[in-house]
Amino acid sequence: MAMLSSPLTFISSVPVVTRLFTAATVVGSLFYAWLKWQGVESTPYLTLIPGSSVFYPWTFVTSAVVETSIPEFIGTLIFVPASLRYLERLWGSIETIKFIVAVVGFSNIIGFGFNWIEFIATRNADMFLYGMEYHGQMSLQIAILVAFTQLIPEHQVQLMGVIKTRVKNLPMAYLTLSTVMTFLGFQCPWIIIQFGWFVGWIYLRFYKKNPSETVGGTDTYGDRSETFSLISWFPPFVHTPLSMLGNFVFHLANRFHLIPASHGDLESGTYSQVPGSARAEAERRRAMALKALDQRLANNASPGPSSATPNGAATQSPRPPPTAAAPRPDAPAMPSAAVPATNHATKKSVGEVDVGESVNSDSR
Repeated sequence: MAMLSSPLTFISSVPVVTRLFTAATVVGSLFYAWLKWQGVESTPYLTLIPGSSVFYPWTFVTSAVVETSIPEFIGTLIFVPASLRYLERLWGSIETIKFIVAVVGFSNIIGFGFNWIEFIATRNADMFLYGMEYHGQMSLQIAILVAFTQLIPEHQVQLMGVIKTRVKNLPMAYLTLSTVMTFLGFQCPWIIIQFGWFVGWIYLRFYKKNPSETVGGTDTYGDRSETFSLISWFPPFVHTPLSMLGNFVFHLANRFHLIPASHGDLESGTYSQVPGSARAEAERRRAMALKALDQRLANNASPGPSSATPNGAATQSPRPPPTAAAPRPDAPAMPSAAVPATNHATKKSVGEVDVGESVNSDSR
C-alpha cells in the first residue's frame, strides 16, 4: 500500500495542466501506435497533413499530443512534463495553457503555409501536401528553452553527464540541429523547430501576461528588456540589419494595434510615454544606478587635495586643528604635546555610497 501511495502522491503534486497534457500525450501516442499496428495508413484526424488538415482544423493543436516514434516519445516524456511543471508553478495554469496553444498552433499554421508555398513552387503534391505529417512537441520544446533563457539564462546544466553549458546556449544549439537536419532532407518535423523558436520568442516578448508586474491597476505584457531582444540571439555583425528590420516590423505592428500596449514604471507606479514594459524601465534605472555608482567610486579613488563631486562642487579642504589657549603668566608651565592633525574631509567610504543619491544626481 505504501508503494502505491508514493506514485499517487507524486502525481497529485504535479500541477493540473502539466498532468493533463502529459496524460493526453501518452494516450494520443499509444492510440496512434495502435492504429498503425492495425494497418491504418493515413491519420489526418490525428496528425497535421497539409493536404488534408483543412478538413480537420483541430489537428493544428492536437497533433502535439501524438508522437510517432519511440525515441520522440521517450524524449518528450523526459523533458516536457518536468519543464511544464516548473513553468506552471511560476506562471499559473491559464498562462501555461495559453503558451502551449499559441506555440503549437501558430507553429503548425506556419508549417502548413510553408508546405503549400513549396507545392505551388514545385507542383509536387505527393511530397509537400501528403508526404509530410507534422506531429509531436518539437516546437513546444524549443519554446520552453526560450522561456528558460528568459528566466534562468546563466544557470548551468550538464548534458549526458559530459557537456556543461549555460541555459541561454541551448535554444540556438537546438536550432542549429534543426537547420542541419532540414538541409539534409528531413524537413518534417525538424523545420517546425525553427517556427517554434520564433513563435515562442514573439509570445514571451510581447503577449505573455505578467500579473505580478501590474502597474496602476493595469496588467503588463511581455518582456521588453534589452537582454531578451531579437538581436541578442545573433552575433554582432548582423545586429544592424536585424535592428532595422525589427524596428520597422515593430512600428508597423504598433500602428495596426497588433501588439498590446505595455507602458509604465515599475518603481514609481506611474505611466510613462516611453515605449517599453515595466521590467525594461526597471532595468534601465538599475543600469543608471550602477553607472552612477561606478562614477562615484572612481571619483573617491582619484588622488589630489580636492576632487569634484558628481554635483560639480569641490569638496572642502581639511580644517586645521584648533589652537590651544595661551597659558596665564602666573600659571605653571605645562609640557607641550603635539596635537595630531586629523582629516575631517567628508568623504564616504565605498560601503557608504548612496545609490539613490547617485541616481538622482545622474538624472539631473
